[in-house]
Amino acid sequence: MTEYFYIITVISITGGGIVTGLLFAFSNFVMRALDDLQPEHGMFAMQRINEKIINPIFLILFLGTPLLCLAIVIATATNLNNPGNILLFVGAISYLIGPFGITMLFNVPLNNELAHAAPSDAKEVWPSYRKTWQRWNHIRTYIGIFSVATLAFGLAVTNGP
Repeated sequence: MTEYFYIITVISITGGGIVTGLLFAFSNFVMRALDDLQPEHGMFAMQRINEKIINPIFLILFLGTPLLCLAIVIATATNLNNPGNILLFVGAISYLIGPFGITMLFNVPLNNELAHAAPSDAKEVWPSYRKTWQRWNHIRTYIGIFSVATLAFGLAVTNGP
């Protein structure tokens, strides 16, 4: 493993861990806390969260990590006989499917719909949004945890004794 590829992998694990940790926080307590509020207040809070999360630090992590994972996929795809490479490949693909792919395919469209919801519709919109959004968030969180662990294990196997 070249030093450049090693650094890409470490940054991918770090970025994936931070993003997955954020997703875990939503699965573990943020959405439950918002659920304790009146529907119009929970919906309003989530609308603000969805606005504020679009910031330079988040975007660098959210968009940069999948780019690095794509580089890992490309770099390892030609030598999957190496046990470390197969782990790195699977971990990187998992990240692209889970935290990134599910977010783009399911959570972002739900967030966009919520952004246009009127406060007067909160009693109808919020429960449905919350249930569907949480289901996809749990799935992307579990895949993210698997991805980060698999990338880390792949790095250890590739660079181990």
